[in-house]
Amino acid sequence: MSEDLAALRTELHALLYERSFRFGDFVLRSGRRSDFYFDGKQVTLDGRGLYLVSRLILQRVHELPGVTAVGGMTLGADPICSGVAALSGMEDEAPLQAFIVRKEAKDHGTGKGVEGPPLQPGQRVVLVEDTITTGGALLQAYDRVLETGAVPVEGIVIVDREEGGREACAARGLPLFPLFRRSEFPTPARA
Repeated sequence: MSEDLAALRTELHALLYERSFRFGDFVLRSGRRSDFYFDGKQVTLDGRGLYLVSRLILQRVHELPGVTAVGGMTLGADPICSGVAALSGMEDEAPLQAFIVRKEAKDHGTGKGVEGPPLQPGQRVVLVEDTITTGGALLQAYDRVLETGAVPVEGIVIVDREEGGREACAARGLPLFPLFRRSEFPTPARA
């Protein structure tokens, strides 16, 4: 595709800053306090926003040899992996499949913990997430995918909050590729 990826990245940065960042005093899922909150779904559930995220992530996936699936922990990963797989389906000779990791395995039916076309032992996959703080959600997805025998080769996030998640993932053998880092989004001056 001949699109200017740098221009798309700039457009996505502006969209994220406008729609996904809220500044103030927040308590995060990890229990930590933060001067900002990031709601990636404000962009990933918007048509243009999802396209930009999907285009940039698909470009990165194309740089990783042998990756055949993309997925992650529900709910943050749901629109992302679906968007990337749909875009791949329109463009790639061998389209990526998507998968979604449940927070808890179903206690009925097949009891699946990972939804989508079954992951195969040795299959190379990428995990996606909208943001990473301590790495908890991404590493939970990582463990669940390892149970299938598939091999997560990288985690791709829209925003790395730069609060230890990258290091936690690296310690477990999962490299992290952020589209953006928190430091790329300035905190507005207080009036």
